Amino acid sequence: MSRTVCVRKLTFLVNHFNLQRAQCLCPYTAMAQSHKQSKQLAIELPERKSMDNSISNSNFKSGESASVPEIGENVSRREKISILVRTLKELGDNKQAIYGTLDAWVAWERDFPIGRLKNVLLAFEKEQQWHKMIQIIKWMLSKGQGATRGTYGQLIQALDMDDRFDEAHDIWKKKLGFDLHSVPWKLCKQMISIYYRNSKFEDLVKLFKGLEAFDRKPPERSIVNKVATAYELLGMLEEKERILEKYKDLFTESSKGKSKKFYRPPKRS
Repeated sequence: MSRTVCVRKLTFLVNHFNLQRAQCLCPYTAMAQSHKQSKQLAIELPERKSMDNSISNSNFKSGESASVPEIGENVSRREKISILVRTLKELGDNKQAIYGTLDAWVAWERDFPIGRLKNVLLAFEKEQQWHKMIQIIKWMLSKGQGATRGTYGQLIQALDMDDRFDEAHDIWKKKLGFDLHSVPWKLCKQMISIYYRNSKFEDLVKLFKGLEAFDRKPPERSIVNKVATAYELLGMLEEKERILEKYKDLFTESSKGKSKKFYRPPKRS
């Protein structure tokens, strides 16, 4: 559905439901929940063939018709985010409805609202609604937006927490793990923890060896502990002793004048 159709329908719904802050009613719920209504609207508001494609980056260029009505100007940034979060919750896991709602929501904006969508993701992350996060991020990426390491890190975490380890591992290999020379330690630590939780110890030590190949020192002893435990469970005791010795300064270096005791993971029987 083109941006013009979405905007005109949103205008109609705002006028019909009289959007108020106290209720924060969503002006595009009907469109997302009823595909038939969307088709009927498209008949009533015929568009040029060149604008029949789905919303893309070109929809936000200055070449849009000046006759397109602007809506939502009296709705604050926080309210727009709240409206979208509440609406997506009501839609359940219907992918088509989710994507349709997001398409309609961004049709309010002249530029892609990446900042607001990040706030929406944070809201769902706080509520641990991982499946919803996955849907939103994948929709963003399908629009060619938000393809950053941070976004892929969020997607990997959400996939793992949604019990979809294989997908998380696949995203890591394709989008992040191929460049161990520069990928941030924060994301490496996240993936090491994911491998550890899922008992993928061979993948864990392979990742760590890859980082060592670039002479990258782990910033935290928790990482070394996980790797040492993985080596132990794989029966590679010499490698376990090697990394504990190599990175022992992480266990003994002082913090705020207090020396930290050297720690070795307990041996398993």
